[in-house]
Amino acid sequence: MTTKPNIEERAAQPYVAIRRRVTMRTISEVADRIPELFGWLGARGIVPAGTPFLKYNVIDMNGELEIEAGIPVPALVETDGEVLAGTLPAGPYATLTHTGHPDGLLNRTTELLDWAKTKQLTWDVTNDRWAARLEIYETDPTQEPDPTNWETQLTFKLADHP
Repeated sequence: MTTKPNIEERAAQPYVAIRRRVTMRTISEVADRIPELFGWLGARGIVPAGTPFLKYNVIDMNGELEIEAGIPVPALVETDGEVLAGTLPAGPYATLTHTGHPDGLLNRTTELLDWAKTKQLTWDVTNDRWAARLEIYETDPTQEPDPTNWETQLTFKLADHP
């Protein structure tokens, strides 16, 4: 691994999202919903409290994945229709930055998972459901059209240890 992950304590973070069950080939079906979320927030006068993300809840590489396209908000909000509200849990997170084409995220994710294993750190997972496994999109593609320059944070919730 060329970059050591950063471990930080994060406060709980409310967010709004659209959830979908997709396959590896159809992930874009949920990622493409992020502009709709911005529109939903704008129509209600809610200013995002951070950058958009994909939250992987359930990962079955050969079957379906449950993914949320989400945007942090300043406080819990009432939702309607397809938009749901949630809260990313407080606690320790491991974060690794990926700069480059999104196709490289799988390799960086593997590096992060392997790093945690060598450090004997465990992820916050219950019954194959992740508490928070995020791809946070730091680069706005409308501002930077070259995907080789995009920056993405991989931010995974570590298990709370006493």
